[in-house]
Amino acid sequence: MKTRLLMLIVVLLLGTGAFAEEDNGDAILGKWVTEEGKGHVEIYKEGGKYSGKIVWLKEPNYPEGDPEAGKPRHDLNNPDASKRDQPIIGLVVLRDFTYTGDKTWKKGTIYDPENGKTYKCTITLAGDGSLKVRGFIGVSLIGRTSVWTRAK
Repeated sequence: MKTRLLMLIVVLLLGTGAFAEEDNGDAILGKWVTEEGKGHVEIYKEGGKYSGKIVWLKEPNYPEGDPEAGKPRHDLNNPDASKRDQPIIGLVVLRDFTYTGDKTWKKGTIYDPENGKTYKCTITLAGDGSLKVRGFIGVSLIGRTSVWTRAK
């Protein structure tokens, strides 16, 4: 009798998903280290969409020998000249992602301050806990994937 009761409880718990991994769009929230380790991006939720901004740079100032030497890095390559003085730290580089289920966020864009271009983007949370950030032009086949790890 006790064995049957225990089995019934286990079946009920499994049926309600108590042991199942939660499929949660907010799993992406937090700070992430970019693939090259040059920066940290903090992903946040605003108005039901997910965005991300640069919160740390390995080299926050321009190096000696650069015309901007010693100054904080800014969005020098922005196609909008009025935005070229905005600092890189605090710059929103991920915009308007929607969680589509199955650990995937789509319909967003990624901005690359190194070349001033904005790309369509898809983000996937991998099984090992890393983010696969794929920027592309037109279709996802024409693009590049960068792997980000959670900042400690």
